[in-house]
Amino acid sequence: MPPWTMSTDTRGGDVWAPIAEHLSRIEDDGFSGLVRVTRGPDVLFESCHGLADRAAGLPVHPGTRFAVASLCKMFTAAGVLDAVRRGALSLTRPVVDILPPELRPTTLDPGVTVHHLLTHTSGIADYFEEDEDLPDYQEDYEALWTDLPAYRVRRPADFLPLFADLPAIQPPGVSCRYSNAGYLLLGLVLEQVSGTDFVTAVTERVLGPVGMAASGYFAVDEVHPDLAVGYLRPQEDGMPWRSNIYAMPPVGGADGGAYCTAADIERFLRNMAAGELLGPELREAMLTQQVMFDEDKAAGWGMGYGVYVNTVKGVFLHDGGDPGVESLGRLNYRTDTTIVVLANVEGFVDDLTGPLIDVLDGG
Repeated sequence: MPPWTMSTDTRGGDVWAPIAEHLSRIEDDGFSGLVRVTRGPDVLFESCHGLADRAAGLPVHPGTRFAVASLCKMFTAAGVLDAVRRGALSLTRPVVDILPPELRPTTLDPGVTVHHLLTHTSGIADYFEEDEDLPDYQEDYEALWTDLPAYRVRRPADFLPLFADLPAIQPPGVSCRYSNAGYLLLGLVLEQVSGTDFVTAVTERVLGPVGMAASGYFAVDEVHPDLAVGYLRPQEDGMPWRSNIYAMPPVGGADGGAYCTAADIERFLRNMAAGELLGPELREAMLTQQVMFDEDKAAGWGMGYGVYVNTVKGVFLHDGGDPGVESLGRLNYRTDTTIVVLANVEGFVDDLTGPLIDVLDGG
């Protein structure tokens, strides 16, 4: 197995050999990142590949902190649900009763509630329609910051000019339509009810209590050790790799962008599954399908609060993708297993997920 690869699976290291070989192959194609698989307290498989910083030649290692893009919408949801647990917020409360006019879209339907924002059923327009399969996805995302320079976007309110005046797509509650803007509004809601900024609220009320000591919302202009640089692969032969610095806001927030280690993501998943932070009632609400996906009803998939949920399989998860960033955090509470995949380059995580599940469920 490659450096920084380990397996304590009682079935023997050969069980994970096909995964290790697959990782080695895609590393030759440019993959850099980390895979961590656990059952209970045991790390069944962990493997690190490529460089966290190509310019400095720093390799990925188990303590590398990766940007996780939208995966950390789970943290936002947990922060909001914690506010519900504390009695500071209600899931059925209309957002217009929480946010003043200057901190909400001008077109916001008065019927939109916290529940709608958590489940992507608010119907509000998003500031960017994500489709990573489009050939100009990276360029389109970079173009977002032409009129609103990315370096000025540091708090949820800073995003409002991108979507505040856009017409609603549909009335609230009609269907699930993934919305970054909705989670930015949740960030503003959390600021209102906590009396502090979003990053402080989530750090103090989610990351800290869960034990995610290595993770946080680190700004690109701050110096922190072990942060993986996000990279855009060359579009043509002979062109250099590029960092994603001009494609992303300088600091993550309510809709994505935290930096995490794989072990910290595992801690979060297990904490949510056990209901340690939220308690049994809100744990159940978070991990139950609040909305079913029409295209996946037969397979049992739906949207919980901040997580994709399949109660038939006993699985909840969230993934993430930005230019130069991919992530996945998945827990099966019936088998007590987790899968975490983090990468500082795009295009590999989806192809890894299926084989990882196959090996994990094979024992």
